Amino acid sequence: MKAALAALLHVLALLFGLGFMADGHAQPAYPPVPTTRILAIGTVQAGSDPTVLRAILPSEVRETVALYLDGRIDQWFSLQDRTGVAFILNMTSVDAAREMLENLPLGRARLMRFELIPLGPLNPLRQLQGMTQGR
Repeated sequence: MKAALAALLHVLALLFGLGFMADGHAQPAYPPVPTTRILAIGTVQAGSDPTVLRAILPSEVRETVALYLDGRIDQWFSLQDRTGVAFILNMTSVDAAREMLENLPLGRARLMRFELIPLGPLNPLRQLQGMTQGR
């Protein structure tokens, strides 16, 4: 099982690398894929007053849980290297995601900023035998 997983990861890494070398440019040679999720990395603003953060945190948690229960947040994690969170959002619009996150209590207080990264299907998989560009 470990060997099969290692082989699959090796093939994916190779395909990913070939995609970027195909035309000699930094851009992959594949057609774009749709955005299916958004990775939101939220960090607390430097210099934020911890007392203010602690006061806002209960309402931040309640509203974040509501977004999870509504299905807008699929997964959530703590950042290990700094104070903050990472969310996988069930959204396809970066603008809608930004608006939603900025309306959370820490966003309204301008104490947390989010980097939003659109995610989509792994495009190099198009190179697998039997896959076509039109599917």
